[in-house]
Amino acid sequence: MALVAHFDLELHQMDVKTAFLNGDLDEDVYMKQPEGFKPEGQEHLVCKLKKSIYGLKQASRQWYLKFDEVMKRQGFMKNQVDQCTYLKMSGTVTLA
Repeated sequence: MALVAHFDLELHQMDVKTAFLNGDLDEDVYMKQPEGFKPEGQEHLVCKLKKSIYGLKQASRQWYLKFDEVMKRQGFMKNQVDQCTYLKMSGTVTLA
């Protein structure tokens, strides 16, 4: 925030309520069937997750990797000091 104020930069901040649901899983993760979803005679089956969900230990890391990939694809560069800050130069304008 100090850099934004000092250099009169444009700042965009966002909050993604379903952020962890967008992370891709790099390994096979299985979970028990949720209560109320177990078909009779198939209670022993498990669910294989295709995306991360809240509660997984790796959910926040997977979300960060996905977000980082998208930001870099849009031309943003990661700040070396604060890895959660991205910058993009557009002519003479710096976007943070």
